[in-house]
Amino acid sequence: MTCLIRLALPSEIEQVQDLERASAQRFIGMMDALAADEPTPSVVLSARLQAGGLFVATADQALAGFVMVRPVENSLYVEQIDVLPRFAGRRIGAALLDAVAQRARAEGLARLTLSTFRDIPWNAPWYRRLGFIDLADIDLTSGLLEIRAEHIERGLDESQRVFMGREV
Repeated sequence: MTCLIRLALPSEIEQVQDLERASAQRFIGMMDALAADEPTPSVVLSARLQAGGLFVATADQALAGFVMVRPVENSLYVEQIDVLPRFAGRRIGAALLDAVAQRARAEGLARLTLSTFRDIPWNAPWYRRLGFIDLADIDLTSGLLEIRAEHIERGLDESQRVFMGREV
């Protein structure tokens, strides 16, 4: 399998949303509300695309995964990363993160940051295997605290989540 990472095309926004829906199905039985949640709105995806913060991975001539990032202080914040379940276990997510780490380095940023579920195997434990470390609340910058407030406003249970970072 050949995996290619590149910036998304405007014509791929609906495919990215379909991919996000398919990926969310892994949460059925654990977090049904999250599994049923609507994907990222096309207006947000378009804005990230225009800012160069929406990358896709293609494999076997198919859109296999995506990552959406935005600058937050001295980091690129990973807002969303998903890989189609049929492509799981092929290091596509890791390749997407490596691509955005290269982007962060090129922009003179120090690290990647993200917020994820603490105990779900394909969330925090997976990121730890890829070199991310948990950030203590005391280490959260004002930008990350704003993201936490956004999560709370959306109804996410922050007690189940952890902020993480990885130097680039």
